[in-house]
Amino acid sequence: MTPSHPTAAELLVSQLESYGVEYVFGTCGHTNIALLDALGRSPVEFVIARHEQAAAHAADGYARASGRPGVVLLHVGPGMMNAVTGVATAALDSVPLIAISGDVPSYYYGRHPHQEVNLHADADQTAIYRPFVKRAWHVHRAEDLARFTERAFWTATSGRPGAVLINVPMDLFSRRIPAVEFPLPAVTAAPALPRETAERIAARLAGAERPLLYVGGGLRGRASALLAIAEHLDIPIVHSLMAKGTVPDAHPLLLGMPGFWGLKTTNDRTRTADVVLALATRFAETDASSWDPAHTWDFAHTALLQIDLDAAEIGRNHPVEIGAVADVGLALEAVAEAVAAHPVVDRPELREEIGSARAELFAGSRERGTSDRFPLRPERILADLRAALPADAVLVTDVGWNKNGVAQCYELPEEGRFITPGGASTMGFGPAAAVGVQIAQPDRTVVALVGDGGMSAQLPAVPMAVERGAPVIFVVMNNRAHGTIADLQTGHYGAGYGCEFTTPGGEPYSPDFAAFGRACGADGHTIGAPGELLPALAAAIRNRRPAVLDVPMVNEPVPTPGHWNIKDIYQGVFPEERIP
Repeated sequence: MTPSHPTAAELLVSQLESYGVEYVFGTCGHTNIALLDALGRSPVEFVIARHEQAAAHAADGYARASGRPGVVLLHVGPGMMNAVTGVATAALDSVPLIAISGDVPSYYYGRHPHQEVNLHADADQTAIYRPFVKRAWHVHRAEDLARFTERAFWTATSGRPGAVLINVPMDLFSRRIPAVEFPLPAVTAAPALPRETAERIAARLAGAERPLLYVGGGLRGRASALLAIAEHLDIPIVHSLMAKGTVPDAHPLLLGMPGFWGLKTTNDRTRTADVVLALATRFAETDASSWDPAHTWDFAHTALLQIDLDAAEIGRNHPVEIGAVADVGLALEAVAEAVAAHPVVDRPELREEIGSARAELFAGSRERGTSDRFPLRPERILADLRAALPADAVLVTDVGWNKNGVAQCYELPEEGRFITPGGASTMGFGPAAAVGVQIAQPDRTVVALVGDGGMSAQLPAVPMAVERGAPVIFVVMNNRAHGTIADLQTGHYGAGYGCEFTTPGGEPYSPDFAAFGRACGADGHTIGAPGELLPALAAAIRNRRPAVLDVPMVNEPVPTPGHWNIKDIYQGVFPEERIP
Protein backbone atom coordinates (compact mmCIF):
# COMPACT_ATOMS: atom_id res chain seq x y z
CA MET A 1 0.00 0.00 0.00
CA THR A 2 1.13 3.56 -0.66
CA PRO A 3 2.16 5.93 2.14
CA SER A 4 -1.00 7.90 1.39
CA HIS A 5 -3.12 5.16 2.87
CA PRO A 6 -3.82 5.37 6.62
CA THR A 7 -2.55 2.73 8.98
CA ALA A 8 -4.91 0.17 10.45
CA ALA A 9 -4.40 1.85 13.83
CA GLU A 10 -5.51 5.21 12.44
CA LEU A 11 -8.56 3.62 10.83
CA LEU A 12 -9.42 1.88 14.10
CA VAL A 13 -9.31 5.17 15.98
CA SER A 14 -11.58 6.78 13.37
CA GLN A 15 -13.95 3.86 13.79
CA LEU A 16 -13.97 4.27 17.58
CA GLU A 17 -14.78 7.96 17.11
CA SER A 18 -17.67 7.10 14.79
CA TYR A 19 -19.07 4.73 17.44
CA GLY A 20 -19.12 7.52 20.02
CA VAL A 21 -16.20 6.25 22.11
CA GLU A 22 -14.97 9.05 24.37
CA TYR A 23 -12.45 7.21 26.55
CA VAL A 24 -10.12 4.26 26.22
CA PHE A 25 -8.73 2.90 29.49
CA GLY A 26 -5.51 0.95 29.60
CA THR A 27 -1.75 0.72 29.76
CA CYS A 28 0.95 1.10 27.16
CA GLY A 29 3.19 -1.61 25.74
CA HIS A 30 5.38 -2.09 22.72
CA THR A 31 2.55 -3.97 20.96
CA ASN A 32 -0.04 -1.18 21.22
CA ILE A 33 1.85 2.13 20.97
CA ALA A 34 1.00 2.47 17.27
CA LEU A 35 -2.63 2.62 18.35
CA LEU A 36 -1.78 4.97 21.21
CA ASP A 37 -0.03 7.30 18.77
CA ALA A 38 -3.16 7.44 16.64
CA LEU A 39 -5.31 8.02 19.74
CA GLY A 40 -3.08 10.94 20.68
CA ARG A 41 -4.18 12.75 17.52
CA SER A 42 -7.88 12.13 18.10
CA PRO A 43 -10.56 13.48 20.47
CA VAL A 44 -10.76 10.04 22.12
CA GLU A 45 -8.99 10.33 25.46
CA PHE A 46 -6.68 7.65 26.81
CA VAL A 47 -6.94 7.05 30.57
CA ILE A 48 -3.68 5.68 31.97
CA ALA A 49 -4.46 3.11 34.64
CA ARG A 50 -0.97 1.91 35.69
CA HIS A 51 -2.27 -1.64 36.00
CA GLU A 52 -4.39 -3.63 33.58
CA GLN A 53 -6.87 -4.89 36.18
CA ALA A 54 -7.46 -1.29 37.23
CA ALA A 55 -7.96 -0.35 33.57
CA ALA A 56 -10.58 -3.06 33.07
CA HIS A 57 -12.46 -2.17 36.27
CA ALA A 58 -12.42 1.53 35.34
CA ALA A 59 -13.77 0.77 31.86
CA ASP A 60 -16.40 -1.44 33.49
CA GLY A 61 -17.44 1.33 35.90
CA TYR A 62 -17.60 3.81 33.04
CA ALA A 63 -19.87 1.46 31.09
CA ARG A 64 -22.21 0.86 34.03
CA ALA A 65 -22.56 4.58 34.71
CA SER A 66 -22.74 5.86 31.13
CA GLY A 67 -24.77 3.13 29.47
CA ARG A 68 -22.17 2.99 26.69
CA PRO A 69 -19.64 0.21 26.13
CA GLY A 70 -16.33 0.50 27.90
CA VAL A 71 -13.09 0.08 25.96
CA VAL A 72 -9.85 -1.19 27.47
CA LEU A 73 -6.48 -1.33 25.68
CA LEU A 74 -4.00 -4.03 26.69
CA HIS A 75 -0.50 -5.22 25.89
CA VAL A 76 0.57 -8.72 24.95
CA GLY A 77 1.09 -11.55 27.46
CA PRO A 78 1.36 -10.30 31.04
CA GLY A 79 -0.61 -7.16 30.16
CA MET A 80 -3.71 -8.89 28.88
CA MET A 81 -3.38 -11.59 31.57
CA ASN A 82 -3.35 -8.92 34.28
CA ALA A 83 -6.71 -7.76 32.96
CA VAL A 84 -8.39 -11.18 33.08
CA THR A 85 -10.06 -10.56 36.44
CA GLY A 86 -11.42 -7.16 35.42
CA VAL A 87 -12.72 -8.27 32.03
CA ALA A 88 -14.27 -11.41 33.55
CA THR A 89 -15.96 -9.28 36.22
CA ALA A 90 -17.63 -7.19 33.50
CA ALA A 91 -18.54 -10.31 31.54
CA LEU A 92 -20.21 -12.03 34.50
CA ASP A 93 -22.21 -8.87 35.31
CA SER A 94 -23.40 -8.48 31.69
CA VAL A 95 -21.51 -5.22 31.17
CA PRO A 96 -20.57 -4.31 27.56
CA LEU A 97 -16.78 -4.13 27.41
CA ILE A 98 -14.45 -4.25 24.42
CA ALA A 99 -10.92 -5.41 25.21
CA ILE A 100 -8.32 -4.66 22.53
CA SER A 101 -5.02 -6.43 23.05
CA GLY A 102 -1.78 -6.11 21.16
CA ASP A 103 0.00 -9.35 20.31
CA VAL A 104 3.39 -10.45 19.02
CA PRO A 105 4.18 -9.81 15.33
CA SER A 106 2.16 -12.13 13.14
CA TYR A 107 5.25 -13.54 11.44
CA TYR A 108 6.88 -14.59 14.74
CA TYR A 109 4.10 -16.81 16.08
CA GLY A 110 5.39 -19.84 17.91
CA ARG A 111 9.02 -18.70 18.04
CA HIS A 112 8.47 -17.27 21.52
CA PRO A 113 9.21 -13.63 20.82
CA HIS A 114 9.26 -11.24 23.74
CA GLN A 115 6.31 -11.81 26.13
CA GLU A 116 4.50 -14.31 23.92
CA VAL A 117 2.30 -16.72 25.89
CA ASN A 118 3.79 -19.91 24.51
CA LEU A 119 5.27 -22.85 26.41
CA HIS A 120 3.47 -26.19 26.14
CA ALA A 121 1.10 -25.26 23.31
CA ASP A 122 1.10 -23.06 20.22
CA ALA A 123 0.73 -19.38 20.98
CA ASP A 124 -2.91 -18.35 21.36
CA GLN A 125 -3.48 -15.71 23.99
CA THR A 126 -7.11 -15.34 22.92
CA ALA A 127 -7.71 -18.79 24.46
CA ILE A 128 -7.14 -17.26 27.89
CA TYR A 129 -10.28 -15.13 27.46
CA ARG A 130 -12.56 -17.56 25.67
CA PRO A 131 -14.20 -19.10 28.79
CA PHE A 132 -15.86 -15.80 29.74
CA VAL A 133 -16.03 -13.41 26.77
CA LYS A 134 -18.96 -13.55 24.35
CA ARG A 135 -16.53 -13.75 21.44
CA ALA A 136 -12.79 -13.44 20.85
CA TRP A 137 -11.40 -12.36 17.47
CA HIS A 138 -7.79 -12.88 16.44
CA VAL A 139 -6.96 -10.57 13.54
CA HIS A 140 -4.91 -12.26 10.81
CA ARG A 141 -5.09 -9.46 8.22
CA ALA A 142 -5.12 -5.72 8.76
CA GLU A 143 -7.99 -5.52 6.27
CA ASP A 144 -10.20 -7.49 8.70
CA LEU A 145 -9.71 -5.22 11.71
CA ALA A 146 -12.57 -2.82 10.94
CA ARG A 147 -15.04 -5.63 10.29
CA PHE A 148 -14.05 -7.44 13.48
CA THR A 149 -14.34 -4.21 15.45
CA GLU A 150 -17.87 -3.64 14.19
CA ARG A 151 -18.74 -7.24 15.14
CA ALA A 152 -17.16 -6.75 18.55
CA PHE A 153 -19.21 -3.65 19.40
CA TRP A 154 -22.39 -5.26 18.11
CA THR A 155 -21.78 -8.48 20.05
CA ALA A 156 -20.88 -6.70 23.28
CA THR A 157 -23.99 -4.51 23.26
CA SER A 158 -26.68 -6.72 21.70
CA GLY A 159 -28.72 -9.43 23.38
CA ARG A 160 -27.35 -10.06 26.85
CA PRO A 161 -24.46 -7.55 27.01
CA GLY A 162 -20.99 -8.76 27.83
CA ALA A 163 -17.27 -8.56 27.21
CA VAL A 164 -15.45 -9.32 23.96
CA LEU A 165 -11.81 -9.45 22.88
CA ILE A 166 -10.09 -8.19 19.72
CA ASN A 167 -6.54 -9.53 19.57
CA VAL A 168 -4.25 -7.70 17.13
CA PRO A 169 -0.68 -8.65 16.19
CA MET A 170 1.34 -5.49 16.56
CA ASP A 171 2.55 -5.36 12.96
CA LEU A 172 -1.03 -5.17 11.70
CA PHE A 173 -1.58 -1.86 13.51
CA SER A 174 1.21 -0.34 11.40
CA ARG A 175 0.17 -1.74 8.03
CA ARG A 176 -1.37 0.75 5.57
CA ILE A 177 -4.69 -0.23 4.05
CA PRO A 178 -7.54 1.44 2.15
CA ALA A 179 -10.23 2.94 4.35
CA VAL A 180 -13.41 0.87 4.63
CA GLU A 181 -16.36 1.84 6.84
CA PHE A 182 -18.26 -0.64 8.96
CA PRO A 183 -21.02 1.38 10.67
CA LEU A 184 -23.07 -0.07 13.49
CA PRO A 185 -26.76 -0.74 12.78
CA ALA A 186 -28.69 2.53 13.01
CA VAL A 187 -31.71 0.87 14.62
CA THR A 188 -31.77 -2.22 16.81
CA ALA A 189 -34.89 -3.95 18.05
CA ALA A 190 -34.98 -6.09 21.19
CA PRO A 191 -37.28 -9.15 21.32
CA ALA A 192 -40.69 -8.40 22.83
CA LEU A 193 -43.04 -10.76 24.68
CA PRO A 194 -45.92 -12.18 22.63
CA ARG A 195 -49.31 -10.89 23.78
CA GLU A 196 -50.70 -14.36 24.50
CA THR A 197 -47.71 -15.16 26.73
CA ALA A 198 -48.12 -11.87 28.56
CA GLU A 199 -51.80 -12.67 29.13
CA ARG A 200 -50.96 -16.13 30.50
CA ILE A 201 -48.44 -14.62 32.91
CA ALA A 202 -50.90 -11.94 33.98
CA ALA A 203 -53.61 -14.53 34.60
CA ARG A 204 -51.27 -16.67 36.74
CA LEU A 205 -50.27 -13.65 38.83
CA ALA A 206 -53.84 -12.40 39.20
CA GLY A 207 -55.10 -15.83 40.26
CA ALA A 208 -52.35 -16.53 42.78
CA GLU A 209 -52.86 -16.33 46.53
CA ARG A 210 -49.21 -15.59 47.35
CA PRO A 211 -47.60 -14.23 44.16
CA LEU A 212 -44.08 -12.78 44.17
CA LEU A 213 -41.97 -10.68 41.78
CA TYR A 214 -38.23 -11.39 41.77
CA VAL A 215 -36.06 -8.81 40.00
CA GLY A 216 -32.48 -9.25 38.79
CA GLY A 217 -29.91 -6.76 37.58
CA GLY A 218 -31.15 -6.45 33.99
CA LEU A 219 -34.05 -4.09 34.67
CA ARG A 220 -32.25 -0.98 35.92
CA GLY A 221 -33.93 2.28 34.95
CA ARG A 222 -37.07 0.59 33.57
CA ALA A 223 -39.08 -0.37 36.64
CA SER A 224 -42.30 1.62 35.98
CA ALA A 225 -44.13 -1.35 34.44
CA LEU A 226 -42.91 -3.60 37.25
CA LEU A 227 -44.39 -1.22 39.82
CA ALA A 228 -47.62 -1.00 37.85
CA ILE A 229 -47.99 -4.80 38.10
CA ALA A 230 -47.00 -4.92 41.76
CA GLU A 231 -49.33 -2.10 42.80
CA HIS A 232 -52.32 -3.32 40.76
CA LEU A 233 -52.18 -6.82 42.28
CA ASP A 234 -50.46 -5.94 45.59
CA ILE A 235 -47.54 -8.29 44.90
CA PRO A 236 -44.38 -8.14 47.05
CA ILE A 237 -41.04 -7.57 45.30
CA VAL A 238 -37.67 -9.07 46.11
CA HIS A 239 -34.46 -8.16 44.33
CA SER A 240 -31.09 -9.73 43.74
CA LEU A 241 -27.88 -8.12 44.98
CA MET A 242 -27.31 -6.54 41.56
CA ALA A 243 -30.82 -5.09 41.44
CA LYS A 244 -30.69 -2.98 44.60
CA GLY A 245 -32.03 0.46 43.70
CA THR A 246 -34.11 -0.77 40.77
CA VAL A 247 -37.14 -0.30 43.05
CA PRO A 248 -36.84 2.46 45.66
CA ASP A 249 -35.91 1.12 49.09
CA ALA A 250 -38.87 3.01 50.57
CA HIS A 251 -41.49 1.33 48.37
CA PRO A 252 -44.15 -0.36 50.56
CA LEU A 253 -44.09 -3.60 48.55
CA LEU A 254 -40.31 -4.06 48.53
CA LEU A 255 -39.04 -6.89 50.74
CA GLY A 256 -35.34 -6.55 49.81
CA MET A 257 -32.86 -9.33 49.09
CA PRO A 258 -33.65 -13.02 49.53
CA GLY A 259 -31.21 -15.77 50.40
CA PHE A 260 -28.14 -15.60 52.57
CA TRP A 261 -28.52 -11.92 53.47
CA GLY A 262 -32.32 -11.91 53.30
CA LEU A 263 -34.60 -11.27 56.25
CA LYS A 264 -36.68 -14.13 57.67
CA THR A 265 -39.80 -12.35 56.40
CA THR A 266 -38.32 -12.25 52.89
CA ASN A 267 -37.23 -15.88 52.82
CA ASP A 268 -40.57 -16.99 54.27
CA ARG A 269 -42.31 -15.22 51.39
CA THR A 270 -40.04 -16.66 48.69
CA ARG A 271 -40.34 -20.18 50.08
CA THR A 272 -44.13 -20.14 50.40
CA ALA A 273 -45.07 -18.22 47.25
CA ASP A 274 -47.42 -20.09 44.93
CA VAL A 275 -46.40 -18.15 41.76
CA VAL A 276 -43.06 -16.37 41.17
CA LEU A 277 -42.33 -14.14 38.19
CA ALA A 278 -38.53 -13.99 37.89
CA LEU A 279 -37.09 -11.20 35.75
CA ALA A 280 -33.54 -10.97 34.37
CA THR A 281 -32.03 -13.03 37.18
CA ARG A 282 -29.89 -16.14 37.29
CA PHE A 283 -30.90 -17.25 40.81
CA ALA A 284 -27.37 -16.78 42.14
CA GLU A 285 -26.30 -19.06 44.97
CA THR A 286 -26.29 -16.41 47.68
CA ASP A 287 -29.72 -15.13 46.60
CA ALA A 288 -31.06 -18.70 46.60
CA SER A 289 -29.56 -20.08 49.85
CA SER A 290 -27.41 -22.50 47.85
CA TRP A 291 -30.58 -23.64 46.06
CA ASP A 292 -31.77 -25.41 49.20
CA PRO A 293 -35.60 -25.48 49.09
CA ALA A 294 -35.78 -25.53 52.88
CA HIS A 295 -34.60 -21.92 53.06
CA THR A 296 -35.50 -19.63 50.13
CA TRP A 297 -37.05 -20.98 46.92
CA ASP A 298 -39.18 -24.15 46.89
CA PHE A 299 -40.21 -24.74 43.30
CA ALA A 300 -41.61 -28.15 44.10
CA HIS A 301 -44.58 -26.21 45.44
CA THR A 302 -44.22 -22.94 43.51
CA ALA A 303 -44.87 -22.19 39.85
CA LEU A 304 -41.94 -20.35 38.26
CA LEU A 305 -42.53 -17.92 35.40
CA GLN A 306 -39.17 -16.72 34.09
CA ILE A 307 -38.33 -13.96 31.59
CA ASP A 308 -34.75 -13.38 30.49
CA LEU A 309 -32.95 -12.09 27.42
CA ASP A 310 -30.54 -15.03 27.63
CA ALA A 311 -32.17 -18.35 26.78
CA ALA A 312 -29.46 -20.18 28.74
CA GLU A 313 -30.78 -18.73 32.02
CA ILE A 314 -34.32 -20.07 31.54
CA GLY A 315 -34.59 -23.09 33.85
CA ARG A 316 -30.86 -23.15 34.62
CA ASN A 317 -31.38 -23.65 38.35
CA HIS A 318 -35.13 -24.27 38.75
CA PRO A 319 -37.86 -25.83 36.56
CA VAL A 320 -40.18 -23.34 34.87
CA GLU A 321 -43.86 -23.40 34.03
CA ILE A 322 -43.52 -20.50 31.56
CA GLY A 323 -40.13 -19.51 30.17
CA ALA A 324 -39.88 -16.53 27.85
CA VAL A 325 -36.84 -15.15 26.04
CA ALA A 326 -37.47 -11.41 25.74
CA ASP A 327 -36.23 -7.97 26.65
CA VAL A 328 -37.41 -7.71 30.23
CA GLY A 329 -38.48 -4.07 29.97
CA LEU A 330 -40.63 -4.71 26.91
CA ALA A 331 -41.95 -7.91 28.47
CA LEU A 332 -43.06 -6.12 31.63
CA GLU A 333 -44.88 -3.48 29.59
CA ALA A 334 -46.86 -6.25 27.91
CA VAL A 335 -47.59 -8.02 31.21
CA ALA A 336 -48.60 -4.73 32.86
CA GLU A 337 -51.06 -4.05 30.04
CA ALA A 338 -52.53 -7.55 30.47
CA VAL A 339 -52.66 -7.22 34.26
CA ALA A 340 -54.67 -3.99 33.97
CA ALA A 341 -57.57 -6.05 32.61
CA HIS A 342 -57.80 -7.96 35.90
CA PRO A 343 -59.47 -6.63 39.07
CA VAL A 344 -57.36 -4.64 41.51
CA VAL A 345 -56.17 -6.67 44.50
CA ASP A 346 -55.75 -5.16 47.95
CA ARG A 347 -53.62 -6.92 50.60
CA PRO A 348 -53.29 -4.43 53.48
CA GLU A 349 -51.91 -7.10 55.82
CA LEU A 350 -49.07 -7.74 53.34
CA ARG A 351 -48.03 -4.10 53.28
CA GLU A 352 -48.15 -4.00 57.08
CA GLU A 353 -45.97 -7.11 57.28
CA ILE A 354 -43.42 -5.69 54.84
CA GLY A 355 -43.45 -2.25 56.44
CA SER A 356 -42.88 -3.72 59.89
CA ALA A 357 -40.01 -5.95 58.77
CA ARG A 358 -38.27 -3.22 56.79
CA ALA A 359 -38.74 -0.65 59.54
CA GLU A 360 -37.23 -3.04 62.05
CA LEU A 361 -34.27 -3.73 59.74
CA PHE A 362 -33.48 -0.07 59.09
CA ALA A 363 -34.20 1.04 62.66
CA GLY A 364 -31.88 -1.62 64.03
CA SER A 365 -29.15 -0.60 61.63
CA ARG A 366 -29.62 3.08 62.49
CA GLU A 367 -29.48 2.25 66.20
CA ARG A 368 -26.22 0.35 65.79
CA GLY A 369 -25.05 3.27 63.67
CA THR A 370 -25.31 5.66 66.61
CA SER A 371 -22.55 3.82 68.49
CA ASP A 372 -19.56 5.93 69.56
CA ARG A 373 -17.43 2.83 69.83
CA PHE A 374 -14.00 3.22 68.25
CA PRO A 375 -12.79 1.72 65.97
CA LEU A 376 -16.14 2.40 64.40
CA ARG A 377 -18.85 -0.18 63.97
CA PRO A 378 -19.53 -0.70 60.24
CA GLU A 379 -23.09 0.56 60.56
CA ARG A 380 -21.80 3.81 62.06
CA ILE A 381 -19.79 4.29 58.86
CA LEU A 382 -22.90 3.63 56.76
CA ALA A 383 -24.98 5.99 58.91
CA ASP A 384 -22.48 8.82 58.50
CA LEU A 385 -22.32 8.21 54.75
CA ARG A 386 -26.11 8.31 54.53
CA ALA A 387 -26.16 11.58 56.47
CA ALA A 388 -23.36 13.26 54.49
CA LEU A 389 -23.92 12.22 50.88
CA PRO A 390 -26.21 14.05 48.46
CA ALA A 391 -29.26 12.03 47.47
CA ASP A 392 -27.94 11.32 43.96
CA ALA A 393 -24.54 10.05 45.10
CA VAL A 394 -23.18 6.85 43.57
CA LEU A 395 -21.89 4.18 45.96
CA VAL A 396 -19.39 1.86 44.28
CA THR A 397 -18.55 -1.00 46.59
CA ASP A 398 -15.96 -3.70 46.74
CA VAL A 399 -16.64 -7.01 48.54
CA GLY A 400 -17.19 -7.61 52.23
CA TRP A 401 -19.15 -5.45 54.65
CA ASN A 402 -19.14 -2.60 52.16
CA LYS A 403 -21.09 -4.67 49.61
CA ASN A 404 -23.20 -6.97 51.76
CA GLY A 405 -24.05 -4.45 54.46
CA VAL A 406 -25.00 -1.73 51.99
CA ALA A 407 -27.15 -4.13 49.97
CA GLN A 408 -28.93 -5.31 53.09
CA CYS A 409 -29.45 -2.31 55.33
CA TYR A 410 -28.38 0.95 53.62
CA GLU A 411 -31.45 3.01 52.75
CA LEU A 412 -30.51 4.06 49.23
CA PRO A 413 -32.24 7.30 48.20
CA GLU A 414 -34.39 7.01 45.10
CA GLU A 415 -31.98 9.25 43.14
CA GLY A 416 -28.92 7.30 44.31
CA ARG A 417 -27.06 4.47 42.60
CA PHE A 418 -25.45 1.31 43.95
CA ILE A 419 -22.78 -0.38 41.82
CA THR A 420 -21.16 -3.62 42.95
CA PRO A 421 -19.42 -6.69 41.48
CA GLY A 422 -22.05 -9.41 41.55
CA GLY A 423 -21.17 -12.38 39.37
CA ALA A 424 -17.50 -12.66 40.29
CA SER A 425 -17.65 -10.78 43.62
CA THR A 426 -14.24 -9.36 42.78
CA MET A 427 -12.06 -7.89 45.50
CA GLY A 428 -10.38 -4.80 44.07
CA PHE A 429 -13.32 -3.81 41.86
CA GLY A 430 -14.42 -0.78 43.85
CA PRO A 431 -11.51 1.71 43.72
CA ALA A 432 -10.87 1.68 39.97
CA ALA A 433 -14.52 1.17 38.97
CA ALA A 434 -15.39 4.31 40.95
CA VAL A 435 -12.91 6.29 38.86
CA GLY A 436 -14.62 5.07 35.69
CA VAL A 437 -18.02 5.99 37.14
CA GLN A 438 -16.76 9.48 38.02
CA ILE A 439 -15.36 10.00 34.52
CA ALA A 440 -18.75 9.01 33.09
CA GLN A 441 -20.69 11.23 35.50
CA PRO A 442 -18.35 14.06 36.48
CA ASP A 443 -20.96 16.15 38.28
CA ARG A 444 -22.11 13.47 40.73
CA THR A 445 -20.56 12.57 44.06
CA VAL A 446 -18.95 9.16 43.69
CA VAL A 447 -17.79 7.13 46.68
CA ALA A 448 -15.62 4.05 46.48
CA LEU A 449 -16.67 2.19 49.64
CA VAL A 450 -14.02 -0.47 50.06
CA GLY A 451 -12.27 -2.59 52.64
CA ASP A 452 -8.57 -2.36 53.37
CA GLY A 453 -8.09 -5.60 51.44
CA GLY A 454 -9.83 -4.24 48.36
CA MET A 455 -8.00 -0.91 48.60
CA SER A 456 -4.66 -2.69 48.87
CA ALA A 457 -5.52 -4.70 45.76
CA GLN A 458 -6.08 -1.60 43.60
CA LEU A 459 -3.86 1.22 44.83
CA PRO A 460 -3.35 2.43 41.21
CA ALA A 461 -6.90 3.81 41.32
CA VAL A 462 -5.79 6.77 43.43
CA PRO A 463 -3.14 8.19 41.04
CA MET A 464 -5.54 7.49 38.17
CA ALA A 465 -8.17 9.65 39.91
CA VAL A 466 -5.61 12.39 40.58
CA GLU A 467 -4.38 12.44 36.98
CA ARG A 468 -7.94 12.64 35.66
CA GLY A 469 -9.06 15.23 38.22
CA ALA A 470 -11.80 12.78 39.22
CA PRO A 471 -13.03 13.72 42.72
CA VAL A 472 -13.67 10.17 43.90
CA ILE A 473 -13.96 9.76 47.67
CA PHE A 474 -12.23 6.52 48.68
CA VAL A 475 -13.69 5.43 52.03
CA VAL A 476 -11.59 2.59 53.41
CA MET A 477 -13.41 0.47 56.00
CA ASN A 478 -10.21 -0.65 57.67
CA ASN A 479 -10.42 -3.66 59.98
CA ARG A 480 -6.86 -4.78 59.26
CA ALA A 481 -8.07 -8.05 57.80
CA HIS A 482 -9.93 -9.76 55.04
CA GLY A 483 -12.70 -9.36 57.56
CA THR A 484 -15.55 -11.41 56.10
CA ILE A 485 -13.33 -14.44 55.58
CA ALA A 486 -11.60 -13.95 58.92
CA ASP A 487 -15.02 -14.00 60.56
CA LEU A 488 -15.98 -17.21 58.72
CA GLN A 489 -12.72 -18.88 59.67
CA THR A 490 -12.88 -17.78 63.29
CA GLY A 491 -16.49 -18.89 63.61
CA HIS A 492 -15.78 -22.39 62.30
CA TYR A 493 -12.13 -23.04 63.11
CA GLY A 494 -11.49 -20.78 66.09
CA ALA A 495 -8.95 -18.38 64.54
CA GLY A 496 -8.47 -16.14 61.52
CA TYR A 497 -5.07 -17.47 60.46
CA GLY A 498 -3.98 -16.16 57.07
CA CYS A 499 -6.84 -13.65 56.98
CA GLU A 500 -5.71 -11.00 59.48
CA PHE A 501 -2.91 -8.52 58.76
CA THR A 502 -0.24 -8.46 61.48
CA THR A 503 3.35 -7.41 62.11
CA PRO A 504 6.05 -10.02 62.81
CA GLY A 505 5.22 -9.49 66.48
CA GLY A 506 1.57 -10.35 65.94
CA GLU A 507 0.20 -6.79 66.27
CA PRO A 508 -2.64 -5.72 63.93
CA TYR A 509 -1.18 -3.93 60.91
CA SER A 510 -2.41 -1.66 58.18
CA PRO A 511 -0.74 0.66 55.68
CA ASP A 512 -1.45 4.35 56.15
CA PHE A 513 -3.95 4.78 53.32
CA ALA A 514 -4.47 8.49 54.04
CA ALA A 515 -0.71 9.09 53.73
CA PHE A 516 -0.72 7.12 50.48
CA GLY A 517 -3.51 9.35 49.18
CA ARG A 518 -1.55 12.49 50.04
CA ALA A 519 1.58 11.02 48.44
CA CYS A 520 -0.41 10.62 45.22
CA GLY A 521 -1.68 14.22 45.32
CA ALA A 522 -5.12 13.45 46.77
CA ASP A 523 -6.47 14.62 50.09
CA GLY A 524 -5.95 12.17 52.93
CA HIS A 525 -7.81 11.89 56.23
CA THR A 526 -7.17 9.37 59.00
CA ILE A 527 -10.24 9.11 61.21
CA GLY A 528 -9.09 9.09 64.82
CA ALA A 529 -12.36 9.44 66.72
CA PRO A 530 -16.07 8.71 66.13
CA GLY A 531 -16.92 12.35 65.49
CA GLU A 532 -14.29 12.88 62.79
CA LEU A 533 -15.84 10.89 59.96
CA LEU A 534 -18.83 13.13 59.22
CA PRO A 535 -16.81 16.37 58.90
CA ALA A 536 -14.16 14.56 56.81
CA LEU A 537 -16.88 13.36 54.42
CA ALA A 538 -18.37 16.86 54.27
CA ALA A 539 -14.97 18.35 53.44
CA ALA A 540 -14.32 15.77 50.73
CA ILE A 541 -17.71 16.42 49.14
CA ARG A 542 -17.18 20.18 49.31
CA ASN A 543 -13.59 20.20 47.98
CA ARG A 544 -14.35 18.14 44.83
CA ARG A 545 -10.89 16.59 44.88
CA PRO A 546 -9.83 12.95 45.09
CA ALA A 547 -9.75 12.03 48.79
CA VAL A 548 -8.80 8.94 50.78
CA LEU A 549 -10.54 8.48 54.14
CA ASP A 550 -8.91 5.78 56.28
CA VAL A 551 -11.61 4.68 58.73
CA PRO A 552 -10.65 2.22 61.50
CA MET A 553 -13.45 -0.34 61.85
CA VAL A 554 -14.14 -3.31 64.10
CA ASN A 555 -14.41 -6.68 62.40
CA GLU A 556 -18.14 -7.28 62.83
CA PRO A 557 -20.04 -9.81 60.70
CA VAL A 558 -22.88 -8.77 58.42
CA PRO A 559 -26.18 -10.17 59.76
CA THR A 560 -26.90 -13.30 57.74
CA PRO A 561 -30.40 -14.61 58.50
CA GLY A 562 -30.40 -16.93 55.50
CA HIS A 563 -28.46 -20.08 54.62
CA TRP A 564 -25.24 -20.66 52.71
CA ASN A 565 -24.02 -24.18 52.06
CA ILE A 566 -20.38 -23.30 52.70
CA LYS A 567 -21.12 -23.24 56.43
CA ASP A 568 -22.31 -26.85 56.21
CA ILE A 569 -19.14 -27.78 54.36
CA TYR A 570 -16.97 -26.34 57.15
CA GLN A 571 -18.85 -28.61 59.56
CA GLY A 572 -18.36 -31.65 57.34
CA VAL A 573 -21.99 -31.80 56.19
CA PHE A 574 -22.57 -32.17 52.45
CA PRO A 575 -25.76 -31.81 50.36
CA GLU A 576 -26.01 -35.49 49.43
CA GLU A 577 -25.90 -36.47 53.11
CA ARG A 578 -29.05 -34.43 53.79
CA ILE A 579 -31.09 -36.04 51.02
CA PRO A 580 -33.62 -38.52 52.48
